[in-house]
Amino acid sequence: MNEILRLNNIIKTFPGVLALSNMSFDLKAGEVHAICGENGAGKSTLMNIVTGVYKADSGDIIVDEKKYVFEKPNDAFDLGIAIIHQETSLFEEMTILENIFLGHEITKKVAGIRVIDYEGMEKEAENIFDLMNLSIDLNVKIKKLGMAQKQMVEIAKALTFNSRIFILDEPTASLTQREVAALFEIVRKLKSKGVAVVYISHRLEEIFELCDRVTVVRDGQFISCKNVSETNKHDLVSDMVGRSMDNYYPKADVKIGGEIFKVEGLNQRGVLSDISFSARKGEILGFAGLAGAGRTELAQAICGLTKKDRGKIYMNGREVKIHHYQDAMQSEIVYVSEDRGKYGLIVEMSIKHNISMPQLEKLSKNSFIDFKAEQKVADEYIKNVGIKAPDADFFVENLSGGNQQKVSVSKALALKPKLLILDEPTRGVDVNAKAEIHYIISKLVEEGLTIILISSEMPELLGMCDRIIIMKNGKIAGEFDRKEVTQEKILKVALEIE
Repeated sequence: MNEILRLNNIIKTFPGVLALSNMSFDLKAGEVHAICGENGAGKSTLMNIVTGVYKADSGDIIVDEKKYVFEKPNDAFDLGIAIIHQETSLFEEMTILENIFLGHEITKKVAGIRVIDYEGMEKEAENIFDLMNLSIDLNVKIKKLGMAQKQMVEIAKALTFNSRIFILDEPTASLTQREVAALFEIVRKLKSKGVAVVYISHRLEEIFELCDRVTVVRDGQFISCKNVSETNKHDLVSDMVGRSMDNYYPKADVKIGGEIFKVEGLNQRGVLSDISFSARKGEILGFAGLAGAGRTELAQAICGLTKKDRGKIYMNGREVKIHHYQDAMQSEIVYVSEDRGKYGLIVEMSIKHNISMPQLEKLSKNSFIDFKAEQKVADEYIKNVGIKAPDADFFVENLSGGNQQKVSVSKALALKPKLLILDEPTRGVDVNAKAEIHYIISKLVEEGLTIILISSEMPELLGMCDRIIIMKNGKIAGEFDRKEVTQEKILKVALEIE
């Protein structure tokens, strides 16, 4: 394979921070090359230099054996370099076709006047989606698409510019296993056409399934580049964190107590149907299922974030009436959303203010906030949960993804719940932060907390849960004990395979 891109000795500094130090990386045509490392390792900075968002302080960018200096994103784009972010940048009220050709519409002359050639755009778009082996209605608005389809549109959009290098940044973070499989097929098809793909992911199992080579970045430096076939998960993690990590899932051996929480006959028209289950003290109860199975919807209905049509909820054998989230908190039930940026945290505020926000009434005297009490609570959870920050006044937006998630969990724990519902608690965080969050979960159940863990990552569910409930189409489709459950059993239930 011919080398299409090379970065030599890239250095990038920000005020007071050496973000990249003599970083090197190369990419060949027709290969899928993974980049992995902890949050804050320098992956995003490196990709921002490759795509012209940042300008390197020094070092060489070589495309097709020719040196370039990227002053702006268009410099990279003109050379066929495109990035598809985890969060798409499409216009929700516009159609797929309009988004794909936005800013570079195909035109034709009619009666001497140049107009948009919709027929020509449709033909080219159909050819691109045929290449991707996808059938899609080009006139559907983006707001009606799922995350997986939006990413496919982003890829199609890049292909209209004849992009030769694709950078996929955490592309599967919001996808189901079926959608991940579809994305992988598209990547393999692009690879067969000679397109080079840079694949950034915290999910190591995906790297071993899809990629040809993997480069590890740590503390802004190049650590290693290996053929995927010649390495293993353990060695990669050691390279990423600078030490051996022997236990990704530190499940505590906890004596599980009696029933503490129960749901009976919970219904939500068109979403949830006759949901009944219970959880015991010190138990980690997992919820598995494909996207749209109803796991998040169930958690939100339990906590009063959405309205249920009927059903009963019990805490410690006593029925509790939950109409709003405030009722859930008063019943010692707390929910940590899967979307920490949108629903869990106000990232423009400090760690302290985020943690104290739900309980300002408790932290106030005569309608005035007791700032000493607020500081004490924040300091306690920064220490107990292990948030890596200079102090409690540090802004959340400046934290890594893993530390942001720890703030979100701290905010919930500060309310002293008896039942903690964690919705995708390790989504989008690096392998080291995942292990730390798993350790926190294990420590909490040792202290007597009951946890409901919703996750799309099978290894996480299998490694951390005492029981796993599988949901499908808003119903409970099956349940397995830790001792009997396997990934195959979960998938058979979720996919209704005999």
